[in-house]
Amino acid sequence: MGAAAAGGVVLAGQPDAASAHAAPASRTRRALRAPALAPGDRVRVVSPGGTPNPTNMARGIEILRSWGLEVELGEHVYAKYGYLAGTDAQRLADLSAALNDPGVRGVFAARGGYGTQRIVDAIDVSGLRRDPRVVVGFSDITSIHGRLWRETGLVTFYGPMVNWSDSRTGPESAEALRNAVMTTAPVTITRDPAETAAPVLVPGRASGPLLGGCLTMLSTSLGAADAPRFDDAILFFEDVDEAPYSIDRMVTELRRVGVLSRVAGVVVGQITNSVGGAGEWDAAAVLKDRLYDLGVPVLGGLRLGHGVGQLTVPLGARATIDAEAGTLTVEAGVRAR
Repeated sequence: MGAAAAGGVVLAGQPDAASAHAAPASRTRRALRAPALAPGDRVRVVSPGGTPNPTNMARGIEILRSWGLEVELGEHVYAKYGYLAGTDAQRLADLSAALNDPGVRGVFAARGGYGTQRIVDAIDVSGLRRDPRVVVGFSDITSIHGRLWRETGLVTFYGPMVNWSDSRTGPESAEALRNAVMTTAPVTITRDPAETAAPVLVPGRASGPLLGGCLTMLSTSLGAADAPRFDDAILFFEDVDEAPYSIDRMVTELRRVGVLSRVAGVVVGQITNSVGGAGEWDAAAVLKDRLYDLGVPVLGGLRLGHGVGQLTVPLGARATIDAEAGTLTVEAGVRAR
């Protein structure tokens, strides 16, 4: 990849190279938007969780460079410490540096895996309030999205990471990510009948800030500093490799602590590789049983998450769910420069 060390980062891509109740945020808080990325902007790739694959990373960096972005790598992107991309101190240092370096206009997660919950409470967010920048990632990065929203109101992006797989995230996924972070156009996601959760639908229309992410991360963050306030929000969740009973357990947890009694609507993304026992409920049946009595619109089957054709959506921006039309429309996650 022709990488060269410079100033604590590695330049890449050169031609030769508490429960939800406890959250302090007001339900009417104003969203903080970063300027849209533009050609020539520096963006930094960090690994807050697991270690990425160098081949997949090279492809992701190639895509970012094709948009005119100058890509650099955090110092410990490829480090290994057990199943983590370096020690907690190393991963935290890379992430906090990227979020506070005034020259960095975008921070992209290399991959998810596991590890963000070990460091999320110590992230230095002081620079974001006066100098917001684009932050992109999904899955394990849900914790970072939640913490940044709760502490600063920053709109972040739930979309593909730099550990890129063309077989899962093809040209449409790349273009959706580019449009989300480099233009001020609203984002509209339309229900895909082929998705596992597509049969999950309660008619209605509702608006509110779009908040959420990976269901496992949401359920294991309740009561912690990365759990947003979901009052009057459009709750979004997705997950991968979770059996239907496990999805039931996590959604039931959200019900028990009161999250689902306060949302304005629910959006279900990609429920990927959810396999149950013979004769048992599948994931769609579980979600119908656990969501249909909430009295709010519910829309399933959006290509947001771990599945093929993943799209990108701003978290924290105001969204409108129209379940009968099968659409989720979200205001732009960035502002004009």
